[in-house]
Amino acid sequence: MSNHTIAVYGIPNCSTVKKARTWLEAQGVDHQFHDFKKAGVPASHLPDWIAKASWEKLVNRQGTTWRKLDPNVQQAVTDADSASALMIANPSVIKRPVVEWVDGSVTVGFDETVWSSKIA
Repeated sequence: MSNHTIAVYGIPNCSTVKKARTWLEAQGVDHQFHDFKKAGVPASHLPDWIAKASWEKLVNRQGTTWRKLDPNVQQAVTDADSASALMIANPSVIKRPVVEWVDGSVTVGFDETVWSSKIA
């Protein structure tokens, strides 16, 4: 993904991703969408996401995917490496959307206030 386009990562049928993409389109903001289901999790991006947003924020412990995991698997997620392995194996466990902004920053989830400041 180029540094001049906002990159949105997620799952197309996720309600938060739909809301986020609709919001970007309403603001007239060009973006590229990366579908975790079709294209997988870009493992090369995970270290940057973790550095900028934290693995704790990326792993959605409130989501259905997390709750369905074996308790032993949940307890094994204790650091960036174990979280990365889980996110690659189970893309649906990632809180969505993950956005790479033109300024190089990374956000997780949809927050209209934060996003408005990013496109201003």
